[in-house]
Amino acid sequence: MGKGMSFVAGVAVGAAAGAVLGVMFAPRSGSETRAMAADMANDAWDSARDMYEQGVDQARSAMGDFGPTVDAATDELRAKVDLARERMDQLREQLNVAVASGTVTPAADVVVETVAPEAPLDPAQA
Repeated sequence: MGKGMSFVAGVAVGAAAGAVLGVMFAPRSGSETRAMAADMANDAWDSARDMYEQGVDQARSAMGDFGPTVDAATDELRAKVDLARERMDQLREQLNVAVASGTVTPAADVVVETVAPEAPLDPAQA
């Protein structure tokens, strides 16, 4: 609940409390006082219902504001995932060609020669 809604709720509660105290101390007959109390209760119920409906409307509005942002982020993420899949397919195809042509073995030997001096191959030595 925002500051504005808190203020409105405070005013409504204060007005209701003031009205109840005014009715309680007013010089009226019992039936008049009960009728006034019933009217005030109905008014308070209507005010509470109106405040609830305003809150629901504000919540729906806020949720509606986030919808386009979420949709845009989702679309962007899908595009990036599709691009990554395409790139993975390209790399997979290049790897298949390299394996078929036999050029992968020399490349693996270069990696082993480069990494071997820096890291032991035996995990027990690590």
